[in-house]
Amino acid sequence: MNNSHSRQSNHLVPGKGWEATKQFYFPGWPTVLEAANLPDATKGAYQRAIRAFLRYCKEQQCWATISTVQAFLARQPLPELEVEGLRWWFREARRALEESGSTPGNPRPTGAERRESGLPEVPPPASADMGKSDWERALILAIRAEGLLWRTEVTYRGWARRYVQFLKGKSPQESGAAEVEAFLTMLAAEARVSAATQKQALNAVVFFLKKGLGREPGEIEFLRARRPPRMPVVLTKEECRMVLAQLDGTWALMAALLYGAGLRLMELLRLRVQDLDLARGQLRVVAGKGDKDRVTVLPVSLIPLLREHLVRIRALFNEDRFNDLAGVWLPEALARKYRQAGEQWEWQWLFPSRGTSIDPASGLQRRHHVTDSALQQVLKVAARKAGMNKRVSPHVFRHSFATHLLEDGTDIRTVQELLG
Repeated sequence: MNNSHSRQSNHLVPGKGWEATKQFYFPGWPTVLEAANLPDATKGAYQRAIRAFLRYCKEQQCWATISTVQAFLARQPLPELEVEGLRWWFREARRALEESGSTPGNPRPTGAERRESGLPEVPPPASADMGKSDWERALILAIRAEGLLWRTEVTYRGWARRYVQFLKGKSPQESGAAEVEAFLTMLAAEARVSAATQKQALNAVVFFLKKGLGREPGEIEFLRARRPPRMPVVLTKEECRMVLAQLDGTWALMAALLYGAGLRLMELLRLRVQDLDLARGQLRVVAGKGDKDRVTVLPVSLIPLLREHLVRIRALFNEDRFNDLAGVWLPEALARKYRQAGEQWEWQWLFPSRGTSIDPASGLQRRHHVTDSALQQVLKVAARKAGMNKRVSPHVFRHSFATHLLEDGTDIRTVQELLG
């Protein structure tokens, strides 16, 4: 990087308290930028730079920090106007965090905010993430006592925070059915959320009151968002073959497993080497939806391809061990109990990413699995090349798996067990 860009990145955000490792999120930046008193050309330049930086964060599975943006600029130098756009993003992000009562070092985004910001879905250490207010701490303790998944915790905490904000200063301990009804009605009438989103909010708020605060909300009557009838998208066997024919290498193997084993997207991405049972033609899904394990089928046609794939990733594993890279991520309790497990072959991701990244929770350089957005984009391109007039997504392959089994005479109970 030339000296000009070096100066720009080293002094990206002036002022005290802007340590290089402070973590930022700012999901509302497009709205703030649109309302800013800036020329359209300047807004366009800012938007290009910010989107490129957030895309880089997502690809690298790292948080938005001053260190990250410096690495980004070293890799992709930008014109001064676009660098100023990144300065603007960090200034506004800090202001938004301060106004929300959070801090750059302890952001607490909801699941939707994390996805919008391009932040990695990696849980921080439990002891360092117990919330700030009494009501949030009570909710977190209830969630973890129930053994809910981390993504569920993030979602429930986000809805609880929105509910408390809706109360406008009234303690959630004093709220009940009337307040919950008003909140859910507001979501349908003013926010125009979908029926599924409203139901999610209902489940989260009722859990918050009952399990977190020990209050019984009673009967809740509210304006329900309309749930229009939807038919799932299902591909024919020929259409599945047409889409898969547009893929090659690891992407083709991943898509074939989605279809051939009926996996959800994150179930596929979280597979580890030890989850394969090639001798029995089985695939073990650990901590699927509802934190449930199950065994599903492994298509015989994929077994030779999986053997070749294991040879390739074994070489990558050996390279990581030679370079003394940190082991793969493990759930917190498991990592404490088996400290070296992340460096063992059987725990490696079945579909590791090409590059390494910084774990935002530990700060260690390690190799994560392929990102969900990467596979989604690959399938979208493959469907377009195949001339599909249907929307093709990872979940469409799961629908197709179930439909084709039923068409071939498999009983519905068996299909339900395979799908989990």
